[in-house]
Amino acid sequence: MSRQRALNDQRMKLSQAIGQAQASRRGVLAGAAGLALAGLLTACGTKGASSSPAASLAPATDLSDTEKLVRWANWTLYLDYDDKAKNYPTLQQFKKSSGLDVKYVEDIDSNDSYYGKVQSQLAAGQDIGQDLIVLTDWMTERVMRLGYAQELDHANIPNIKNLLPELKDVRFDPGRTKSLTWQSGYTGLVWNKEAFPTGLRNVEDLWSPELKARVTLLDEMRDTIPILLLDQGIDIAGQWGQDEFAGALEILDKNIQNGQIRQVKGNSYKQDLISGDALAGIAYSGDITQLNYEEGNKWEFIMPERGGLIWSDNFTVPIGATHKKNAEKLMDFYYQPDVAAEVAAYVNYLCPVVGAQQEMEKIDPDLVNDPLIFPTAEFLNNASTERELSVEEENDFQNQFQEVIGV
Repeated sequence: MSRQRALNDQRMKLSQAIGQAQASRRGVLAGAAGLALAGLLTACGTKGASSSPAASLAPATDLSDTEKLVRWANWTLYLDYDDKAKNYPTLQQFKKSSGLDVKYVEDIDSNDSYYGKVQSQLAAGQDIGQDLIVLTDWMTERVMRLGYAQELDHANIPNIKNLLPELKDVRFDPGRTKSLTWQSGYTGLVWNKEAFPTGLRNVEDLWSPELKARVTLLDEMRDTIPILLLDQGIDIAGQWGQDEFAGALEILDKNIQNGQIRQVKGNSYKQDLISGDALAGIAYSGDITQLNYEEGNKWEFIMPERGGLIWSDNFTVPIGATHKKNAEKLMDFYYQPDVAAEVAAYVNYLCPVVGAQQEMEKIDPDLVNDPLIFPTAEFLNNASTERELSVEEENDFQNQFQEVIGV
């Protein structure tokens, strides 16, 4: 049987599995994969309690017709890059095909730190210097809830038709009126295979004496705390609250105070892995695949046996952005299956574009069945999503978390 035929058969079986899966998040995790991933990712958004913006903000005047420019802020290692040419190949393609200039920066290190830098400008309806920003589900929801995101014109994004169907109606943005998925991924465990051959199975293994002062954790509360909760056997999709949160926070605080944890930080944790200052920790799936490619195959990434996380990052156009139509053209470009596959081949995160898996055959056949890009049911068995947090819970938990990590 050919690889393509086998792939088509697998997708058909997985589609059937979607209908057979139970409605609960746990049921989805246990019963489906591939296309069923989209159903799982639908649960990644956090709706929270209703909250009105502090003031009614009007979107900025769109200068796209006179200024051939789009400004895009993204996370590090989150777009295909050519080391020899020192450029981003797909971005070069977009510039050539659209006639637009792109100012691309990798200055999002964490959701909270970036939001902290631009919050006052967003609240005032001012231009933050970006036409597109990429934030995780829960932060995207906050930005939308507060009126800081412009409404998208789908007529300028015809390739939105290629968005995985179940991702079109996520809880925080039904119909995708103000957001569009960029990539999705996992949060799990990583370790240096050469320096720590014992390896990890669960978060509690990070507290091994051999890893004293060599552990790095993420400063994203919505990544670190849920994984600590899962390690304690708590169903993060269920009815947990302050007591359970406090228990996870106590474990975090204890291991910061006793020096087990070297640092709690954002995306720059990768540098600690490269330097060897950190030997293990909580990490993002695609980051580790890229590090292994660029720095030598030194690290292992797994989903903890007791559970890891699955999430999405999303495009949004800030309220003060002055090139919305140009930003929509860029989003449309990246929803072409061949372009999406090219990005996925580099970043190695879960791809939200229908048709990208088939296009991957032409780019790198070895990645067609890579579970970090097109996951299997077995790989998803240990992936989970967090229950909805109210606005009050989110603020309270975030404040407690930041106090412990010293932010």
